[in-house]
Amino acid sequence: MKKQLIALTAFAAFICISSPRGHAQEPFYKDKTITIIAGSGAGNVYDIYARWFAKHLPKYIPGNPNMIVQNMPGAASMIAANYLSQISKPDGLTIGAIFPALYFDQLIGRSEVKYDWSKFIWLGSPVKSEHLLYMRGDTRFKTLDDVVKASPAPKCGATGTTSTAFYIPKLLDETIGTNFEIILGYQTGTDIDLAVERNEVVCRAFTITAFFAREPFFTWRKNGFVRVLLQTGRKRDARIKDTPTIYEFLEKYKTNESGMRLSKLILAGGEFGRPYVLPPKTPASNVKIIREAFAKVMQDENAIAEAKGQHLEIDPSTAEELDALSKEVIDQPPEIIARMKKLLSY
Repeated sequence: MKKQLIALTAFAAFICISSPRGHAQEPFYKDKTITIIAGSGAGNVYDIYARWFAKHLPKYIPGNPNMIVQNMPGAASMIAANYLSQISKPDGLTIGAIFPALYFDQLIGRSEVKYDWSKFIWLGSPVKSEHLLYMRGDTRFKTLDDVVKASPAPKCGATGTTSTAFYIPKLLDETIGTNFEIILGYQTGTDIDLAVERNEVVCRAFTITAFFAREPFFTWRKNGFVRVLLQTGRKRDARIKDTPTIYEFLEKYKTNESGMRLSKLILAGGEFGRPYVLPPKTPASNVKIIREAFAKVMQDENAIAEAKGQHLEIDPSTAEELDALSKEVIDQPPEIIARMKKLLSY
């Protein structure tokens, strides 16, 4: 009887192992494709980071999925953010690389906004982004002080109201009394740079990372085609150590408490850096997998070395940090929201 029981137990185990249910479950991501929606044009630094991630993320995702980058430029990546929130399936197969200041438009209640900034599922950011404002070297504006109450106003190009190119000059107008004219409608930052070369506009604000990452800025710096008038960090970047920070100007022009709070809210975009998100309602199991893979890339020495070889900076922020910050920036008093509306008007 004992031998029969042992035999039956062994047979049952064999059946269990041999049946489909007995097989180890295939990884969810096996034979699947993850798409990174980059809310910018091809070839700029947002796109370069996205393609770097597309190369290195799959090896840390069980199932080693395919990964592609789809560019979706326009309205300072609002088109991409709306797509992620309203159209893409929350199935763990779509990642967004969006601009860091899209919360501006939500705060002031723009009808075009179809996303909720605080409900995106944050993966992190490869870098915090401080910014600069450059000016063509052949203009009469040698320092930012020359732009205070300037007439006629220098023209800066911008892709949308949540792009650095728009909100940094506008913040300076609001807090220290500069006078910039912002020309909207450019699809990408590269288009603005070409417009600067054609002398259609003479200035642009964008990330320090990008300024030191690619052409035409290598050549521009060598031949003095542009000069940098401002940087947004609390400390001067060593690469532009002779350029004052925005905080130096805020102090110099005795900006009041409300103006300082507005500045802090605006400049939080730099803390978001170059954020990566999943659509709201993505299943927790998929979120865990992608977040862990994202964090591992940020610790991969070979991936980091490759990024630095492409002039990409790595100074990562975690998912938890960005999640907390996303809720903080949305919680603002009516006075600050009113000032934001004024600043972002066009």
